[in-house]
Amino acid sequence: MARRLQVNRISKRRAKAKVRAKKKDPTFVDGQRPRPMYVDYKDVDLLKKLTNRQGKIIGRRKNGCGAVSQHAVTQAIKRARFMALMPYAGE
Repeated sequence: MARRLQVNRISKRRAKAKVRAKKKDPTFVDGQRPRPMYVDYKDVDLLKKLTNRQGKIIGRRKNGCGAVSQHAVTQAIKRARFMALMPYAGE
């Protein structure tokens, strides 16, 4: 009898799985991936959105980029840092 009560309590506590909308890639133009994939290193406003307060590059799972666009974003951020358009460290 005690086991049934425990099983029922556990099943009531489980939350329903939430359906999440897929994140949109910030580098896409009008919903289309630019071909060839290129992110301009001089576009500092876009690149600042893809870094956190410490100046670190945000990962793919957080910002919604695909693998190809994340690679292009990483290269653009590194170039912008080298050209002194963005800081290596944050504030």
